[in-house]
Amino acid sequence: MKIIKEAAGGEGAALTAGDLELIGALARRPLSQEEVYTFSVRLCDNEIDRDFERFSPQTLEQLAPLFVGRSGIFDHQWSALGQAARIYKTQLVREPDRMTKTGEGYCWLKGFAYMMRTERVKDLIAEIEGGIKKEVSVGCAVEHAVCSVCGCDRTMTDCGHQKGKEYGGQLCYATLEGAVDAYEFSFVAVPAQPMAGVVKTVRRGGGAALERLEKEAALGRKYLDSLRGEMVRLAMLADQELDGRTMQSLADKLSHQELEELTKSFSRRAGERLPVNTQLNYGKKQDSRDENRAFLA
Repeated sequence: MKIIKEAAGGEGAALTAGDLELIGALARRPLSQEEVYTFSVRLCDNEIDRDFERFSPQTLEQLAPLFVGRSGIFDHQWSALGQAARIYKTQLVREPDRMTKTGEGYCWLKGFAYMMRTERVKDLIAEIEGGIKKEVSVGCAVEHAVCSVCGCDRTMTDCGHQKGKEYGGQLCYATLEGAVDAYEFSFVAVPAQPMAGVVKTVRRGGGAALERLEKEAALGRKYLDSLRGEMVRLAMLADQELDGRTMQSLADKLSHQELEELTKSFSRRAGERLPVNTQLNYGKKQDSRDENRAFLA
């Protein structure tokens, strides 16, 4: 699952001897302090973003070493002509006194980047120093997008829960887990958002393929809504003491496999409690002569 996240960055970074050593490990020769310009960027964090997705702290830890050595480019244009900087170290910053919407301590991934002080990047350095170039976006890949409501992996199946919607008072969002790779970070023109203001795009292809997926997803959601309603109806028939709102809240949290199993179970129990009697009797018809047998000679 390839993702793009955008956040605030472009802060100054003090250069130390240890930094020069790390930078030298990426260069073909040792570089002096006068030759390089360094700055820091806020890459991504563990807060729920405006697309109702978030990185877990563990994923941020996994991404930290993957971003070392990655290039800084512009607007995710993967071209060598746009390479302007390179990340030489990362740091996971924890702010335990600051809580996220999920109730855990806030943390974010900080990247330290360097550029060569050449005429070509002189204007870019001036824009970073002047606060013009502040927004950066990262491209990376993760294995899973876990639904906060039912726990299913949304990269494998559509559970039907809509991100941003509440189910039984619980907000639906996806947690991005299992870092696979980090590609680059880009200078972008998207404004920084509150609390790192991440913006993410899932690259799944476009055009007819995307339209088909959207139609299939809509049909899947319609089927799940119908299945939830049927499960609740059968549950109430099977046990009249059950609370309808409680059952609906439960149904909203279940995957389609769980819904199907419970629907079958409640259907069987409802049938046992309220058996269907036929109006027509096809049993052996009583011989009318039996009624008058006593009067036959």
